[in-house]
Amino acid sequence: MAETKIQAESRTEFGKGAARRIRRADKVPAVLYGHGTDPIHITLPGHETMLALKHGGVNALLSIEVEGKSQLALPKQVQRDPIKGFLEHLDLIVVSKGEKVTVDIPVHVIGESASETMVVTDHAVISVEAEATHIPEFVEVSIEGAEIGTQIFAKDLELPKGSTLQTDDEALIVNVIHAPTADELEEELAEAEAEVGIEREEAEEAEEAPEEAAQAEAAAEGGEEQPEE
Repeated sequence: MAETKIQAESRTEFGKGAARRIRRADKVPAVLYGHGTDPIHITLPGHETMLALKHGGVNALLSIEVEGKSQLALPKQVQRDPIKGFLEHLDLIVVSKGEKVTVDIPVHVIGESASETMVVTDHAVISVEAEATHIPEFVEVSIEGAEIGTQIFAKDLELPKGSTLQTDDEALIVNVIHAPTADELEEELAEAEAEVGIEREEAEEAEEAPEEAAQAEAAAEGGEEQPEE
């Protein structure tokens, strides 16, 4: 994966107010740490950083230029605005060329399975160990012509050279099953609705039981003979 150079600035202001001012200037507050060094608080250009993460993905390799020094880093944690999606804060971990890192990469399923089948992806992401400067963006798995019953496990994946699988070998990645017909889907829906109805009735009965017990107890007490004077 090619590295993306980003010019950063040292940050001396902290707190929510300072962070808001940084974002209003279309910049992103970030912290750079790792390799036993003290954390370095920096500010990144918002647009350039957004593009770097968009093209490089969650494992984008960044070359951070700050105060005349260059440092390779990987995104450790990316905080985004939940509504507008803009970057709010980045945690970046320092890496070096030749260093091995463990990262998660997506699995891309390609091809078309046989007719009357349905492809279920059990693991859309796998964990691999790779050199920090050669992290694969994704791994492909083909299901072209796959018949019902076809199963692809983590050990079956073809990883790029230099990458080592960290996910359990027996982890199921893709499972090709029978595609349900319209009648089967309707039957499953009816069964699910019936189960919900039974659960609702049982819940109502459970709620009524204490009330009925209380009424029975009250009736029994009311029917007791009064002692003679």
